[in-house]
Amino acid sequence: MTDQPTPLVRRAEDITYEPVGAAAGMAKGVLISDQEGAPHFAIRRFTLDPGASVPKHTNEVEHEQYVLEGEYVVGIGDEEYTVTAGDSLLIPAGTVHWYRNEGDEPGAFLCAVPNGDDTISLTE
Repeated sequence: MTDQPTPLVRRAEDITYEPVGAAAGMAKGVLISDQEGAPHFAIRRFTLDPGASVPKHTNEVEHEQYVLEGEYVVGIGDEEYTVTAGDSLLIPAGTVHWYRNEGDEPGAFLCAVPNGDDTISLTE
């Protein structure tokens, strides 16, 4: 029998948010990952300031996202989508995607990814 992970509750005040290097106005907080004992997936929370944008890029791993607040534009492949709280997204591995917050309110979303290495490549 394999070892089961230890249950965990992390409080919001225990999460540290750091700027995302290539994206001025975006910050990331890792909520749960393999560092906390999660065996398969990491859940991260991103914030996107008003006026912020994230350049076109790809990731080696898939992303599942859930919009928590705000309204912003997400480009996935050749399509643009305006998303708001309650919307969900699937961004397959290797798909070009980007973000742009044209509004006056911050945006925020949860992003689930598999644990392990992920190479991010800017495409512009």
